[in-house]
Amino acid sequence: MAKSKSSPATTTQRTENAVVRYFKETRAELRKVTWPTREETKNLTTIIVVVTVAMALFLGLLDYIFQIIVAGIVAGDIVRIGVAVVLFLAGAAAFYYNSQLE
Repeated sequence: MAKSKSSPATTTQRTENAVVRYFKETRAELRKVTWPTREETKNLTTIIVVVTVAMALFLGLLDYIFQIIVAGIVAGDIVRIGVAVVLFLAGAAAFYYNSQLE
């Protein structure tokens, strides 16, 4: 097997140079960034928090509804089974309709 012509010191120096170059280039790129103002940051953070809370509430509500439906199916409640079938058919129809639009 052929030995590398570079000495261990040269390899270490190249690695250090690569790391130093990486951080210099990163710093240069960060200087080019247009950072948002404090007001923009506040507004965007508010939007993210509101959307996150709204989605958590929505998913919690869906979970509760499906919990009731599944409990009814397991218990053999005909009304809840009917609701589950209607919801399934409505979802399938919405999926089919949406796929036809594309």
